[in-house]
Amino acid sequence: MTLRYVFSELRTGLRRNLTMHLAVILTLFVSLTLAGCGILLQREAKVTTNALGSDLQILVNLCTDKDPSLREGNPNCSGGAVTAAQMKQVESVLKQSPDVSAVRYQSQEQGYQIARKLYPADYFSGPTPIIRVQDWPSAFWVTLKDPNKTAGVISAVRGLPGVSHIKDQHEQLGQVYSIIGSLKVGSWIAAVFLLIAALLEVANTIRLAALARRKEIEIMRLVGASTLYIALPFLLEALVTAIIGVALASGVLALVERYGIQNGLADKIHFLPWIGWGDWLHAIIGGWPVGILILGPALTVIPTLLLTRKYIRV
Repeated sequence: MTLRYVFSELRTGLRRNLTMHLAVILTLFVSLTLAGCGILLQREAKVTTNALGSDLQILVNLCTDKDPSLREGNPNCSGGAVTAAQMKQVESVLKQSPDVSAVRYQSQEQGYQIARKLYPADYFSGPTPIIRVQDWPSAFWVTLKDPNKTAGVISAVRGLPGVSHIKDQHEQLGQVYSIIGSLKVGSWIAAVFLLIAALLEVANTIRLAALARRKEIEIMRLVGASTLYIALPFLLEALVTAIIGVALASGVLALVERYGIQNGLADKIHFLPWIGWGDWLHAIIGGWPVGILILGPALTVIPTLLLTRKYIRV
């Protein structure tokens, strides 16, 4: 009898306030989609940083056998692949620089595995692959205190034996990170405003629903019904709207991942690594600070739980 009453009230409440619930669902759907896009952009920035470095870094590539820089007359690689002594000298110079925050060594194998994610598979297959492990240089990733102060570090190591060439990530990737960061912040700002609108709509829906059931609530109070028992239909209504909003947002994010990234940007832009389905799942259940699977119900159920204590008092 109890469950039958609760579900009966749930159906009645959803039907009675259909337009308000639809407004909450649509607002929640759009806001959660934007929040999810922000999380995906955050993941893309992290993936790009892990593969290519950040705009605070420079990449010091070390010499290999038959190094390509020899064709440009680079005397640093005239002795062949970098030796352990040369590598130690380069690392020492970098660590002594006042503009350097940290130095991280990347082996040939580590660099090769990153390259496999950036270039087409046929570059690494066949009897004579274009890219082999021994052809990929070992390197030092140098994190700077200030991305604009690269000149001193570059000049200090440019002429050292064993140094092939140096890449300034600030020049190469600064604009990319700026665009990703702007899109991420913009999506989160829009999501916050829409989430506030969703909270206000939830509050109005609860107030209208409580006023419509005022006589029923009075009778239930007189027969000794608990606050939780009276509030349960309201909480279930909030949960239903949240589930629909999360489902719609998850579907749109899946379409973005499938057609916008994997079959879109990833096919056209090969120099950047791109997020995959694991990152989509992270946006749904993990995220920062929480995924939309948690955020959606929290934005409807928690306000409902708090506000029903006020509106069902008689």
